[in-house]
Amino acid sequence: MPQYLLNLIQPDGPAPDAETLGPIMHDIDRLNGEMKAAGAWVFAAGLHFADTATVVRHADGEPLLTDGPFVEANEHIGGFTLIEAEDLDAALGWAGKLAKASTLPIEVRPVAHVF
Repeated sequence: MPQYLLNLIQPDGPAPDAETLGPIMHDIDRLNGEMKAAGAWVFAAGLHFADTATVVRHADGEPLLTDGPFVEANEHIGGFTLIEAEDLDAALGWAGKLAKASTLPIEVRPVAHVF
């Protein structure tokens, strides 16, 4: 079955307070349970803020490490869910539910192949 990556697009800045984040995490947990019950859920993870990233490039035969995200932007991937879905329309349906639960935009990307 095709796999799709659902990226949560998170704005830069401080994390929401616990009063705001609590209901969001509850809704995401409920949706993860719904996806598991439907056989769509493969894996999900939240990420630390983008300023904790390290970018590794290969240059002149050596790895070159740079602190921070690759590009300057006001939003980055804050987490992701990997799902299996019959087709893109089904994946977009799950993405719509995740956008509602997380209150964040969701980027949907088909997985080209698994290594």
